[in-house]
Amino acid sequence: MNSNAPCIWAAYEDRLRRVTAHIHDHLDEDLDMDRLAEVACMSPYHWHRIYRAVHGETPVMTVRRLRLQAAANALARTDRLIREIARESRYPNLQSFTRTFKAAYGLPPAEYRRSGGHAALRTAMTMGDPGMYDVTFRDMKPVEAVGIDHRGAYTSIGKAFETLGGLMYSRNLFGPGQKMYGVYYDDPESVPESELRSTAAFGPVPEGAKLDLPLRPLEIAGGRYAVLTHKGPYAELALAYQWLYRTWLASQNLEIRNEPALEIYLNTPREAAPQDLMTEICIPIV
Repeated sequence: MNSNAPCIWAAYEDRLRRVTAHIHDHLDEDLDMDRLAEVACMSPYHWHRIYRAVHGETPVMTVRRLRLQAAANALARTDRLIREIARESRYPNLQSFTRTFKAAYGLPPAEYRRSGGHAALRTAMTMGDPGMYDVTFRDMKPVEAVGIDHRGAYTSIGKAFETLGGLMYSRNLFGPGQKMYGVYYDDPESVPESELRSTAAFGPVPEGAKLDLPLRPLEIAGGRYAVLTHKGPYAELALAYQWLYRTWLASQNLEIRNEPALEIYLNTPREAAPQDLMTEICIPIV
């Protein structure tokens, strides 16, 4: 990238943020690519290339990925009709939805609902099995990070990550050794979904970086953590948390520190299939 590139991408920053917000807020509606070009106030002949340069995938790929992710959440966490989920995901028929979902998640929707990783977790909690995962212990150093706050369902924090990634690209804030963190401050079983607080973050941030709003600096707390490494779709993470707190923690003689839970993402949905996503759930302990 040439020396003028950060300035060039900064000129597109607000426009691409509008596109990101529009996509996430209108997933259950028709998302015409020309309409997204209008939202971005950019030429329909060129904005797709700019979007892909910043986000690493085309707008069509983003929309498809997010709709399938929402569908997986609905399959894992509700008993809604699959036909209804397919329609909300904007598929013309159940056959098309089933074919696309199976290609992405490795199982057709009905089988995913019946025997996906979330089903095994429910069985492990019902049986009180503390050996569902190998939980390890890790001493971490504090990390000076940069983040964007999110309010609402934890399953929707992807909107903050998409925005954060675009801003970091345009401001040339990516650096070697960075990790992607999700910081979660509230218990989703006791706090209304609309009031849940979380932060999408990358760290460490390059020294001397200027962090203007909506970016904010934050410190990822150091100390000792119990770490559960989960392999599979993000739709299964809520149950992995429940197993960790209700089943595993109940079998341990541990005290939790007054710090929020963390997730560390070892890969991303852009580079790995849903069943191959690797997420570390980190619980701070004394």
